[in-house]
Amino acid sequence: MGYSRTSTICLIGTTGIVVTVEASVFKSASKASEAVRMSGLPDSVVNQAQTRVRAAMANSALSFPDKSVSVNFGPASLPTTGSAADLALAITIMCADDMVPGHRLEGAVLLAELGLDGSLRSVPGTLPALMAAHQAGLTTAIVSPDNANEAALVDGMTVLAPRNLSTLVAWLYGQAELDPALPAQTAAAPKIPDLADLRGQPMARRALEIAAAGGHHMFLLGPPGAGKTMLAERLPSILPPLSDAEAVEVTSLHSLRGRFTGGSAELIRHAPFEAPHHSMTMQALVGGGHGQVGPGSLALAHRGVLFMDEAPEWKRPVLDALRQPLESGEVQIRRANASIRYPAKVMLVLAANPCPCAPSKPHDCTCPARIKHRYLSRISRPLIDRIDLRVDLPSVPPSAILADQADAEPSGPVAKRVAKAREAAAARWAEAGEVWRLNSEVPGPALRSAKWRLPPGTTRTADELLMAERITARGYDRILKLAWTIGDLHRHDEPTAEDVTAASELRLGYTIT
Repeated sequence: MGYSRTSTICLIGTTGIVVTVEASVFKSASKASEAVRMSGLPDSVVNQAQTRVRAAMANSALSFPDKSVSVNFGPASLPTTGSAADLALAITIMCADDMVPGHRLEGAVLLAELGLDGSLRSVPGTLPALMAAHQAGLTTAIVSPDNANEAALVDGMTVLAPRNLSTLVAWLYGQAELDPALPAQTAAAPKIPDLADLRGQPMARRALEIAAAGGHHMFLLGPPGAGKTMLAERLPSILPPLSDAEAVEVTSLHSLRGRFTGGSAELIRHAPFEAPHHSMTMQALVGGGHGQVGPGSLALAHRGVLFMDEAPEWKRPVLDALRQPLESGEVQIRRANASIRYPAKVMLVLAANPCPCAPSKPHDCTCPARIKHRYLSRISRPLIDRIDLRVDLPSVPPSAILADQADAEPSGPVAKRVAKAREAAAARWAEAGEVWRLNSEVPGPALRSAKWRLPPGTTRTADELLMAERITARGYDRILKLAWTIGDLHRHDEPTAEDVTAASELRLGYTIT
């Protein structure tokens, strides 16, 4: 009887767990027992792996053992999902049957799907999987060529990428050499739309700057052609670049969606931008799916912008699914045998036309008031209550469109002001021993506590709105957060009465003064 084991990685959300693949091969008196028996908690994809392994070995001039094969995925209580364990399964069975030596696999993790022709194929989530392997002390990764550049992003990990099973077997025998994969050369920074392209809308541009400085959510309401989409698309251009830790976190989420397959990979250094269509399902937006649960557009926009155009056209339950993640900054997906979390600290930008007929000029609208109300009420009040800035965009006048483009402020100077405001906020909370970095992250009770409470004369505008029940308690807290952001942009030590008034107007959707 022969025994062998190798290592692969199973992903639960973005968390990688080392899985030991064990195989025992032995002669059986009954031909009927000459089959592969799997134990642990393999899903249907893993159970089908024996079909892929048999065909891959046959097409690589290798013989599958004509014996009984027992395979265990450990820890046995961990659900093993996906096709990433194919290669580990094949090599473990061959080592257990003494077909190939296994001494070169010491400290190695195998992560690849097998094609029926014996080729190694890419799998999603290579980056977070190998980061977990490296943290567990594994030093060599054997992956498919399509995942090589992504795998090479993990510092301290030797990455080998054989084309097929035959090449890997030859390497195990010492009959072939595999050159370690190297990180791809740094590519040019992606082209991000610039604010200089936007014509007119000075008040909306100012609101965009405030949103970026504090990480606040926005609701843009205006007729077609007012610039709602252009504003949202240019929001990433004024956001600071991601730190190293943030870049790894964001890139890992995109890796889970297989967005680096087949090309050069590098860490995502800019704020991501996701703009899903209003026909998107709830699972596609927040994450989920059958079998292996993947991140949705909400998690893919982590540390960046989630833009939802034509907000009233979205199904209301899909929109309302955002309410809890917007508060907690993460998505929780529960299954019978697992609870999966994806980070989702996003800046949400909703956009809508004022009415269903959506004329380019307000006086051309033929919709009765009740139709307009019904149209916008498709966005639930609890969701709207979580939006900090509500901006009414007028139609762009012809004079703004025909004006010299050089008069429009580009994203560069705005990004510098945003960065300074964020630095001021981060320094303030750090000096106070707090963990927050953005004003939008500060809990409302903290801003109302004795330590951070503003004088009554400063908060009079917001206090009056609360007493008149024109805003909720959540709305009051969000006005305070906005006021701190406006104060940071004005270089104030703390918000002034004018800052609180401006924040109140933003909250209610008035024109900014």
